[in-house]
Amino acid sequence: MKVLIADKIAKEGIEKLKNAGFEVVEAWEAPKEQLPGLIKDCDAIIVRSATKVTKALIDAAPKLKVIGRAGVGLDNVDAEHAKAKGIKVVNTPEATSRSVAELAIGLMIAAARGIGYGTATMAAGKWEKKALEGVELGGKTLGLIGIGRIGSETAKLALAMGMKVIAFRKSARDTGIPGVTVVSSLDELLASADFISIHVPLSPETKNMIGAKELAKCKDGVIIVNCARGGIVDEDALYEALRRGKVRAAGIDVYAEEPPVGIHKLATLPNVALTPHIGAQTHEGQQRAGVQIAERVIEALRS
Repeated sequence: MKVLIADKIAKEGIEKLKNAGFEVVEAWEAPKEQLPGLIKDCDAIIVRSATKVTKALIDAAPKLKVIGRAGVGLDNVDAEHAKAKGIKVVNTPEATSRSVAELAIGLMIAAARGIGYGTATMAAGKWEKKALEGVELGGKTLGLIGIGRIGSETAKLALAMGMKVIAFRKSARDTGIPGVTVVSSLDELLASADFISIHVPLSPETKNMIGAKELAKCKDGVIIVNCARGGIVDEDALYEALRRGKVRAAGIDVYAEEPPVGIHKLATLPNVALTPHIGAQTHEGQQRAGVQIAERVIEALRS
């Protein structure tokens, strides 16, 4: 059987596939418009986030049995169409949880201490010490919107830093993490948190779930971090809240349009720390994801 790797994964994962006896097509450097031709005789495709596994691409692969996503979200995979055609979709939801959680904490610190602004002004030959009085994380309340694998890892790190952690989730069940309190509503979390970190998938239910109305319910001076998906936070509303000082600072890794066209408007503000969707981009996380997706594709093809 033949496996098409459309986005590069760890070499250990590629070796697992080859050692299992599969023919591997290494196509991550091929133009995306060539994928329909490359996939036509493949039994599986492995992607990360760059490749979109659309209905048209699925239909171009009559032998396709498995779609492997090395990562968490499936928003770049037409999973419904795959299911309708009897194609299994597998992913690695736990592989990069620690990587994303550490970035979320890092962005909280960067936003709280003005690290991005300090770097930019130092590069411009300025010494803005007086402008950079920050706030500590210890003793503050972190509100987690969503507390699955990544949210849980973020909670553990925050607790170790002396933060109080509250969480809102669709289910009111306990998180199983000592020290984390589940609140009854999003409004309660917004009104209580000094820091807010978002850890829910993008869906019709969560699109723009943090907009102007929700930001108005937050504490004055709240710090907001989003390492989940672009589109969950209304970027225009966040921009205005940051500009007015309602939101003290923000740390953002994900955007409604990726990559943004030109300079993102949030990048024009001094109180924002930005990264280009690197939450899962650690050596360790990608190694785990590559090995795990290879194992799951092998298992699915052999079942």
